[in-house]
Amino acid sequence: MDQQADTPVAGQPATTDQAPETRVGRTLRQLRKKNGMSLQALAEASGVSVGMISQVERGLANPSVRLLTALRRALNVSMQELFGETPPAEQTDADPPFVRRRENRPVINLGMIRKELMTPADRQNLQLMILKIDPGGESGGRALSYPAEKGGVVLSGRLTLSVDNQTVDLNTGDSFCFDSALPHSLRNTSNEPTEVLWIIGAVQFDRHL
Repeated sequence: MDQQADTPVAGQPATTDQAPETRVGRTLRQLRKKNGMSLQALAEASGVSVGMISQVERGLANPSVRLLTALRRALNVSMQELFGETPPAEQTDADPPFVRRRENRPVINLGMIRKELMTPADRQNLQLMILKIDPGGESGGRALSYPAEKGGVVLSGRLTLSVDNQTVDLNTGDSFCFDSALPHSLRNTSNEPTEVLWIIGAVQFDRHL
């Protein structure tokens, strides 16, 4: 089992039921039970330890973006479901399904990284997010083994991006794109908050044949 997947994003653990991390934990527990999976089964499917999953579900740990992705894929649920969003069929707003209003973005607060989902509720293969990274905030590590491409634009501040042992400092307006199968990480080493448009695009399996 991959113990590296247990490393949380830097930040203080959640301590009250009102913390965003606790809501993520509740959603994760609900999805796990809905899928009829025990903690052990989810641990084996995701590569995340039983102890870490239990801590996330109880709101005692700030899960990393990479850890949440591993759990989401093991549960076979969409990013929208992991954010606790109501399925499209139950939504009552008047906008067409290809639109998401700014005020309706689901949010996960991961300690020093705040993740806002911009993708409309009916989209699965392309994910658009805004990452707001506090000074000292970081995420990444061993790459997850699924075909996808990641890219983005630094909207404000400064970002240090490492991909496959190559590290570069990016400033406001700089953009990037890479194969997510490569080990990668991002961090804010400046003294100011950084905001990044983060894009994840699923890759057709036949491209890897």
